[in-house]
Amino acid sequence: MPRPPRHDESALLDAAVRLAAAGGPAAVTMSAVARESGAPNGSVYHRFPQRAALLAELWLRTVEEFQGACLPAIDAHEEPHLAAGALARQVVAWCRAHRERAVVLLHGPEAFGRAEWSEEQRLRDRQGGLRVREALAGLAGRLGAATPLDLDRVTLAVTGLPLAVVRGPLHAGAPLPPHAEELAEQSAIALLRAAA
Repeated sequence: MPRPPRHDESALLDAAVRLAAAGGPAAVTMSAVARESGAPNGSVYHRFPQRAALLAELWLRTVEEFQGACLPAIDAHEEPHLAAGALARQVVAWCRAHRERAVVLLHGPEAFGRAEWSEEQRLRDRQGGLRVREALAGLAGRLGAATPLDLDRVTLAVTGLPLAVVRGPLHAGAPLPPHAEELAEQSAIALLRAAA
């Protein structure tokens, strides 16, 4: 039975996450990932033929983990306002549990060179965005939202507000306040109920 690779793609991407969280996307170079992971340069280039591929996989893995962990919260409650609150809470909880990955997401895909990604990587990015839009449109429908303003309000409630709660502490390197999840949940519910 062959030995598993010592420096697999996941370990290299974990190293890239640490670098991006500490120094921004510019800190994620092939040689820096090799140093951070303890892998030879050749191992990095074997898995990522150029820096654009590395940056794309760093972003895509992170955002797909985030979406996979957060979107199911929409189904946590039959009552749609509570479902929206659960999603807002989960966004903050994920950021608390995965602080470095959350910092990566705050930079946005353009900072990770989206214009240079392969067509396959851009397709993955579009598919992820479509999953999010469909999930939020479904939630908006459950809330009786019918206009573009309504949909924007739902998006603000379940993503914009939670990210506003975490952005300052994450950028400052400070801990999230213990009430951050509750604040995001209550704010989302209050905003959506006020508009109902």
